[in-house]
Amino acid sequence: MKRKNPLPDGTLSVGVGLIVSAITAYAFVVITQRSLGEDAAAPLVAIWSVIFFAGPGLFMPLEQEVSRAVATRRTQGVGAGPVIRRAAALGGMLAGIVIVVCIPLAPALMQSLFDQEWLLYTSFLVSIVAFLLGHLVRGVASGRGDFKAYSIFLGTEGTVRLVICVALVAAGAEMAGPYGVALAIGPLFAFAAVVRGQLVALQPGPPAPWNELTQSLGALLVSSLCMQGLINAGAIAVKVLADADQSGDVKRYFNGAVVARIPVLLFQAVQAALLPKLSALAGARHFHEFRHQLSLIVQAVIAIGVAGTLGGFVLGPWAVNLLFKAELNHTDVGLLAAGTAFFLMAVALSQALIAIGGQGRMAIAWVLGVVTFLVVVVVVHPLLLRAELASLASSAVVAGALGVWVGGQ
Repeated sequence: MKRKNPLPDGTLSVGVGLIVSAITAYAFVVITQRSLGEDAAAPLVAIWSVIFFAGPGLFMPLEQEVSRAVATRRTQGVGAGPVIRRAAALGGMLAGIVIVVCIPLAPALMQSLFDQEWLLYTSFLVSIVAFLLGHLVRGVASGRGDFKAYSIFLGTEGTVRLVICVALVAAGAEMAGPYGVALAIGPLFAFAAVVRGQLVALQPGPPAPWNELTQSLGALLVSSLCMQGLINAGAIAVKVLADADQSGDVKRYFNGAVVARIPVLLFQAVQAALLPKLSALAGARHFHEFRHQLSLIVQAVIAIGVAGTLGGFVLGPWAVNLLFKAELNHTDVGLLAAGTAFFLMAVALSQALIAIGGQGRMAIAWVLGVVTFLVVVVVVHPLLLRAELASLASSAVVAGALGVWVGGQ
């Protein structure tokens, strides 16, 4: 008997775009790291980490709630226009608040992260709006089951960034600022590529009260910020804690993390299709099938995590040297890969808790992860090792806590 595919419907469609996204992302990193010197590369590492912390951290919850709400209304046969408009208004308010708060923080951010490059700071502010639009349209596409559009978004975003990057290298750009602009505006082009096809979702329907989206948005926002913070905290911590003569370590850590996190890029395809699938099963009270689906996903994540960790220990240093002409030992890349494996499990279990209304417990787990990261960073002192162990320990704590709570359902 043929075994059922453990991946949710839509995974393969999203995977096509994700392959393009992953290839272009790695090409972007390789090209910029080879083109920029260590001093110029350090602030680019910072803007990469900050953009991909703030953008997904702030607006992934909005995407998840839009996806859930649109999928629910689709199942009920009612229009999703009111809830999408409500989500756009809510996201706009959140983006506005963040931008207003960040303006007086400009001097501190410029000093600690962006090495006095105003173009990087401007790129960060632009990325807030770009990621809002991107996650909103992705949530609509995911909730409608239009994973082709989701795939096109991913592929377009990565391709635009890479094209701009190549043009900048050809033009001889030697500062991080212009490359930061490329990172920030990719989602704007991707939004333009798919938004027209999603306008059909703006059909009239029952009014959308705030609690249709915001009932669990606070917990989701806390979880998302902690989640994105943890995946990017290592690079940010190394940048902030590095001495003046350790800019090379910032670049080396980032290069190792990029190699170790290949499974995270691939798992995004599963994540995009997983929440609507589990939400539909939970909403229909098909709990036996829900548990079966989750079990298959957990098995797949374990397999990916084990393979990634072994690959990191054995082949990681070779891959870092091949791609970036940088030196990291087997332990460095192996620890980063092991942290990635636990992070993947935590993300998968988070989707399950969201589907069954466990957003509060999910937020607690991710907060525990952040606390663990901070404790380890304080206790351990060698620069790279403190970031590697902190990332590993924090992800393991989150995965363990989520596993206990999901298993208790």
